[in-house]
Amino acid sequence: MPDSDFGYTAWGKDWVRLAEPLRQTRPDPQLPRARRLARDGKVELTIDGRTVRAVVHHGRTTFTANIELEPMPPETKAAISHHLSGPRPTLTDDLYRTLTTDGHRPAPHVTTTDCTCPVATPRCVHVLAAYYETARRVDDDPRVALEAQDYFRASSQGADVRAAATPQRWVALNALEPDDYF
Repeated sequence: MPDSDFGYTAWGKDWVRLAEPLRQTRPDPQLPRARRLARDGKVELTIDGRTVRAVVHHGRTTFTANIELEPMPPETKAAISHHLSGPRPTLTDDLYRTLTTDGHRPAPHVTTTDCTCPVATPRCVHVLAAYYETARRVDDDPRVALEAQDYFRASSQGADVRAAATPQRWVALNALEPDDYF
């Protein structure tokens, strides 16, 4: 049964799908433990460029999981910039559906994962907990999904990302131009 704490937006579902891929045919016994670690606040997440680093407090020990992502394709960056230019740029589920319909899916693609735990698998409970914690943060603010894929960093080809460089969820009233709305 799906967990509604993680991935309740279209942007966050992409991160949940990294932990729960559709091609998986058997239940993964690590998923409930990973969700519990994320839900209980045991995952400290930092995003540096295309690296998501999670410090996971698991019992008496602490492990560090690193997730490296591919850069976002320039075509997808351009499509997002095009849709975010305007008087009120917000990352909504409707924007996500529009991008996906146009063939520009902003889902993250993992290149490598590693963890300091003794389990020698790319899907250890700590990496899975990092996916869930990232999904929760993306649900709260979809810009996190773009930040993790280096969207806000200026590209070397000079793609136009200035309109989306500082999208905000809330805008001060004195920053709005009434002519844009009437």
